[in-house]
Amino acid sequence: MQFPILALALVLVAVTVPASAQSSPAGNPLSLAEAMRLAETANTVVRSREAQLAAAEGARSEAASPFFNNPELSVEKSRRRPPPPDASTTEWTAGISQPIEIAGQQSRRREAAAASLEALRAEIEDARRQARSDAATRFFALLAAQRRLAIEQRSFELFDRTSQAVAKRRSAGEDTRLDANVALIEAERARNAVARAREQILEARGELATVLQLPAAALPEIAGEIGTPTGDRLPYRLDQLESSTQAHSRLRAFAARQEAAQARLALAQAGRYPDVTVGVKVGREGPGIARERVTTLALSVPLPLFKRNDAAIGEAVTAATQAEIDRTSAMRDAQAQVRRLWSKLESQQERVQRLQRTMLAASTDNQQLAAKSRQAGQIGLLEQLIVNRQALDAERDLIEALADYHTTRIELENAAGWSQEGTAR
Repeated sequence: MQFPILALALVLVAVTVPASAQSSPAGNPLSLAEAMRLAETANTVVRSREAQLAAAEGARSEAASPFFNNPELSVEKSRRRPPPPDASTTEWTAGISQPIEIAGQQSRRREAAAASLEALRAEIEDARRQARSDAATRFFALLAAQRRLAIEQRSFELFDRTSQAVAKRRSAGEDTRLDANVALIEAERARNAVARAREQILEARGELATVLQLPAAALPEIAGEIGTPTGDRLPYRLDQLESSTQAHSRLRAFAARQEAAQARLALAQAGRYPDVTVGVKVGREGPGIARERVTTLALSVPLPLFKRNDAAIGEAVTAATQAEIDRTSAMRDAQAQVRRLWSKLESQQERVQRLQRTMLAASTDNQQLAAKSRQAGQIGLLEQLIVNRQALDAERDLIEALADYHTTRIELENAAGWSQEGTAR
């Protein structure tokens, strides 16, 4: 009964380590930077986008060729059998022809392929950023869950000690049955809170393991602190975040998709003009005594009377319009989201600092004063329990505020395209 509270709390924390943590493989603790790197490497969306690079690079390589259509080689051989007495003769002809686009289709095709490749690379970068953001969010959620467990362990230790002390005092006739029941209920509530905190840690570990594509049992212990915002100002300004938004990989992907759609529209419009086919043929004709070498130049142009490529142009116009709408909407939504999250983060930072300055300090002081007053007989058990619960609730409120703060901060940095934790600024 005379052990210091802090020492007993440390013992209880050591004893009540979650089963998943005890069964995790030995190894170095997992840092935030390493968690973000693992998430980026294992993310299925990133890997799926990267698998599409081969197709996009192949399309760009094909569009870089001088002509879109391959040349056509033709060989003809014929045998002439004139009436006797003339002898039969063999004639042959060899030629090559090349369709040529005359409306700049090949340059448009190169523009579309290059823009599509750039859009895919920007989407891969955005998927990596999102994977890092998800990992950071789950990482801080697990840190917060661990802090909650430590608080609930202290709460249980405190109320259990109080319950045991009251039970002894009741046996000695110093406390009433009501006091003993109240203390027992508080101890059981604290025990239940500890169990719930353990369940939250298991859930948080499972969510982090899912993001990292690891079995929950293979997830190592994490290393880090759920730090508090320092100072009265955030580490960046709103105008910096808005400027960063313009270079966001998601917006660059939308811009590249719009460029590709515009190039495909120009390609479809150029398809109204027919391709010109240029060819040359060389052959030997005539009887043996009058053999002739014949060279023929050919030029053919289909007449665009019935097929005017209207269907392809209509589809390209629709795609280009939709791409423009998507880009405009994404830009507007990104700016609005950054402003909304900025206001929310400022409010949460102020809330955290207010809890630290006022409520947490006052509740800790009240807890010490209540213990002295209880020993002096100036207050009863109920008053001391209220003070103890207020102190613990203050710590719980601070952890919740810190968890909300980091969740919003990560979401804001992701929305603005700001350099994330674990990467170089």
